[in-house]
Amino acid sequence: MLERIRLFLAKLDAQPQQEAPVDFATALGALMVEVMRADNEIAPDELKMITQLLQQHCQLSAHSSDLIFSKAQQLVDEAIDLHRFVKVVNDNTSEEARIEVIELLWMVAFADGKLDPQEDYTVRKLAGLMYVSHGDFIAAKLNVKGILGLPD
Repeated sequence: MLERIRLFLAKLDAQPQQEAPVDFATALGALMVEVMRADNEIAPDELKMITQLLQQHCQLSAHSSDLIFSKAQQLVDEAIDLHRFVKVVNDNTSEEARIEVIELLWMVAFADGKLDPQEDYTVRKLAGLMYVSHGDFIAAKLNVKGILGLPD
């Protein structure tokens, strides 16, 4: 009996664990969730901002954006790192579109009216992983502050 259990466990270890592919909207949602969670506070304005941005930029219905948001939260909970999501975004966007993604991340970071240093760090880290230059990173931040009417 113990030998059969040992063989079963060995067989499980031998099988590579394949992660299910993630679509662009879910990957984008996961990056936004990571920014939202960076300061360990989840503000209602941040939740609302993420679902609105998913609707607007991924052409989703309100119901679909809620489902994508829930799935993104679950995937972030289970993820070891963010590279899986960043890769999907990088593979499906141009340099210009990645700058727009950084703007979306800034919109989530500023949604509650303040910028926590951990949110700033998270957006900065993601910008680096998406090969967005420091100048474009700063320009995106200033652009979003202007859109939202926040002081410099």
